[in-house]
Amino acid sequence: MKSTATYWNPLAAESDARWEEIKGSDGQAHQMTLAEDPETGDYTRLTRFMDGYSTESLGFKSHDYPEEIFIVSGRLYDEAFGMWLEPGSYASRPPGEEHGPFMADGDVVVLEMSYPSQAVQPDLFCNG
Repeated sequence: MKSTATYWNPLAAESDARWEEIKGSDGQAHQMTLAEDPETGDYTRLTRFMDGYSTESLGFKSHDYPEEIFIVSGRLYDEAFGMWLEPGSYASRPPGEEHGPFMADGDVVVLEMSYPSQAVQPDLFCNG
């Protein structure tokens, strides 16, 4: 079962200690897990990119599970789609969909809901 929490504000200054640096980002990207299911691996988290940070060195990403993203603040360029994602932009990605690399314009916060419990074999990816 996914963890639960009472109301709190992850974007408030008093929550700053909960952000974890994303390995290999040189302090330019952080994540904060909001809820997770230790049995299935499903999770909800925030990802924060600092102004100007690019994930180009990491290349394109894809997962064998579906995920949803919602841009909370800032602008994020997704090279795979050739478009800027603005606050309020939403995507529901099927398994195998390539995304990134990303470039942050301003500090960016992304809400991500990922479902590893729904993983599929790579040869079954649907890209539609």
